[in-house]
Amino acid sequence: MLVTNQSIKMWAEDDRPREKLMLKGKSNLSDSELIAILLNSGSREQSALGLAQEILAASNNDLVEFSRKNLHELCKFKGIGEAKAITLLAALELGKRRKDVLKSTKTLIKSSNDAFLYLRVFLQDLQVEEFYVLFLNRRNEIIKSVRLSTGGLIGTVVDKKILFKEGIECLASSMILAHNHPSGQLKPSSQDLLLTKSITEIAKIMDIPVVDHLILTDYSYFSFADEGLL
Repeated sequence: MLVTNQSIKMWAEDDRPREKLMLKGKSNLSDSELIAILLNSGSREQSALGLAQEILAASNNDLVEFSRKNLHELCKFKGIGEAKAITLLAALELGKRRKDVLKSTKTLIKSSNDAFLYLRVFLQDLQVEEFYVLFLNRRNEIIKSVRLSTGGLIGTVVDKKILFKEGIECLASSMILAHNHPSGQLKPSSQDLLLTKSITEIAKIMDIPVVDHLILTDYSYFSFADEGLL
């Protein structure tokens, strides 16, 4: 087992994160070793790896929970100043944006799970509610995704005029509504039910039917269509 309060320079070459990456490849590094490379240095009490392990332990060794930390929270760790915290936040954001790029605008949606896998990239790790809509063509391919609103911990306001303006402009044939529940509660609220009903009724008139409404948490989802609520 590594003694993490030693300087990384004192370790065997194979145990140093940078050298290990060069010799064995990035996929062979642990989460804490990758974070240690970003940190570059630790504190007087512990190495960069020890500090990385401390940060992960404070997040229950869960990268999703770790990615939720903000600048102020990261700076509470001894050995992390604003520069290191910003480096960590920038790396996490790049990872998220990479996933965004990989999502093709021609993604085919065959089920609620397909929609969930697409939308979770946008809606996971958030501490406030956000509302998205996926506009689909006649082949059920995504034409575009739009974030309609962002709000507080327990709700967000959706402007229906903007929603349908977006749908008309891209000539959408149908749409999927989605929002997250930062609380982790999947059950739709009374406001969720009323909003879905209101949008669905207008959508029928506009000939851009709502085929589903998903409520997402970081790990799961609730589908209005699957539950027979549309």
